[in-house]
Amino acid sequence: MIEFKNRVLFVGFGAVARCSIPVLMDHVKIPTKNITIMDFDSNDEALRPWIEKGITFVKNRVTRENMGSLLGQYVSKGDIIIDLAWNIDCCEILTWCHEHGVLYINTSVEVWDPYENAEKLHPTERTLYHRHMKLRKLIASWKQPSVTAVLEHGANPGLISHFTKHGLLDIASHALADKLFKGAQAELIAEHAKKQEFNHLAHQLGVKVIHCSERDTQITDQPKLVNEFLNTWSVEGFREEGTTTAEMGWGTHEKELPAFA
Repeated sequence: MIEFKNRVLFVGFGAVARCSIPVLMDHVKIPTKNITIMDFDSNDEALRPWIEKGITFVKNRVTRENMGSLLGQYVSKGDIIIDLAWNIDCCEILTWCHEHGVLYINTSVEVWDPYENAEKLHPTERTLYHRHMKLRKLIASWKQPSVTAVLEHGANPGLISHFTKHGLLDIASHALADKLFKGAQAELIAEHAKKQEFNHLAHQLGVKVIHCSERDTQITDQPKLVNEFLNTWSVEGFREEGTTTAEMGWGTHEKELPAFA
């Protein structure tokens, strides 16, 4: 089990945080007294089991005005922020963590208010691509290296990458056990699997396309009505993505437009 002796600050205590904390406790050896949960809403029933185990809860909200002073009360160099809130400007909190030596992970690249002056912005400025380019420019401006930050590592993108890598290792293991590959190619597959070189492993295995499907297994006591749409994901996230500019991904290896594009 990994041991982490420094402090951990969970920003946000929604559904994702409530799933993440048990996983953290199962895989990382960390004193509960070192963990703080911060949220602007106090759900006493959900919080009680964790408070009884020694975790601290702080009722507060990270804003443009208080971000630096507020975060500084609970984390410093060597600590980690697990950002599971919404509408916290990624560039600003990332800069703060970079300057203060605080590890950082989030599930999406967000801004303080995605609807602010939206009608005056060019459509491209409302895209996720625009946010990514802003991040790259920010990181390129840093003169000195600092601590690690992992961005947009939620379910998808994020956890799905771990599932994919695990799947490739499983395919390699079964393929080698069944002797589907021989000689030098079998040796290459074993070597790539050992070194976890997943791009080369997929190539040697002949994996060309990876489809990631999601199935919602949530159960409610109120069945969906006919012609009724239910959003089982983040309400704020769904609203933002549903009202912003549509985007299309295009691989750097794809040199020509397909027919009818």
